[in-house]
Amino acid sequence: MLICDLLRNQVAISAEAQQTVLEVASLMVQHNIGAVPVLQEGQLAGIFSERDLMSRVVVGGKDPARTMVSQVMTEDPLTVAPNDPLETCMTLMKRHGFRHLPGLRGTGTEGRRFLARHPSPRPRRKRR
Repeated sequence: MLICDLLRNQVAISAEAQQTVLEVASLMVQHNIGAVPVLQEGQLAGIFSERDLMSRVVVGGKDPARTMVSQVMTEDPLTVAPNDPLETCMTLMKRHGFRHLPGLRGTGTEGRRFLARHPSPRPRRKRR
């Protein structure tokens, strides 16, 4: 199975590097997702996850309304391509301890981004 088979109906959500952590966290809550690819001038610059929010913002004592997501994101993340085998994605996630892995379709500003999520052993909770 290829990654594109798994992500066929996924809607791509991303953030811009100049957005605040508060804006991006609100976007994540709105879409019930745990991470977003972060773009700068149309290119993948990093990934921002719930783990980044907790360890770099909350515990770091930063103000989410004044902190740019580019200051606390994970920079230069590993990526996968849609035609990569699913095993490649799962191996990278397991080896590096990732739960989310950004992917790229195409190049430049025309390239589309997607996010592969490690399958959770429990169902995702609905928002309240």
